[in-house]
Amino acid sequence: MMREWLPSRRARETPRNDAALWVKCPKCGEVLYRRDLAASLFVCTRCSYHFRMSAYDRIASIVDGDFTEIASEVLPSDPLQWSDKKSYQTKLKSDAENSGLSESVVCGFATIGRFPVALGVMDFHFRGGTMGRVTGERITRLFEEARRRKVPCIIFAASGGARMEEGMLALMQMAKTTAAVARFMEDGNFFLVVLTDPTTGGVAASFAFQADVIVAESKAMIGFAGRRVIEQTIRQRLPDQFQTAEFLLEKGAIDMVVDRRELKEKLVRLLEYAVREPVSP
Repeated sequence: MMREWLPSRRARETPRNDAALWVKCPKCGEVLYRRDLAASLFVCTRCSYHFRMSAYDRIASIVDGDFTEIASEVLPSDPLQWSDKKSYQTKLKSDAENSGLSESVVCGFATIGRFPVALGVMDFHFRGGTMGRVTGERITRLFEEARRRKVPCIIFAASGGARMEEGMLALMQMAKTTAAVARFMEDGNFFLVVLTDPTTGGVAASFAFQADVIVAESKAMIGFAGRRVIEQTIRQRLPDQFQTAEFLLEKGAIDMVVDRRELKEKLVRLLEYAVREPVSP
């Protein structure tokens, strides 16, 4: 289905107060006019701190103007009847109201620099970007349809890991998405991942590191377990830059670190190498 998302999309950068005209940068303390921040793709104009972006703001910053969403009818439920201070259903409803999303990933098809692509964008504002059954199903459907169409697939990862409220069913999505990626790439299709802040847990341990090219946004936190957990386990202090995009680039775990304001240009260049010919205008 074609979703009329461009006219109605809402900027949902951190902090999550749509009424505020000004936003304070958590890194340098600069007070930024919200419209100026949006115009700079939610990158601080003083220190280049990258605010977290909503899925639809991310899509709008990357695609040529078209975006056809798929699998939006696949919605989360409560398979384990999770019991906590708040029910899982209450949490899902609250996140849906606050983020404007029905799950932690939006999937669809678009063109970037006139190259047709399958595009999946995770959003940390919905359940911390965690991967549950629906997240895994939507991503798997995206890869299967991209495989059928023989177009490149680009995933923007942002996740706190597997979703606790879905237990083993959430963990199974690691294997499910990994198998979908393997089938996609066995057919010679191009897969690119952009790691954003943060990309951790089961997502980092599955499809996020399977790509032909792995790009990361500047200063993004990327890893599996938390820093304190690792330090307590190995009883050593880790480097200050540990689990940053720049640290992973230095160690050869990713291919490049890119400022968000230059990201679309870089993606188009990579698509030129991988696909060669864009579609006709």
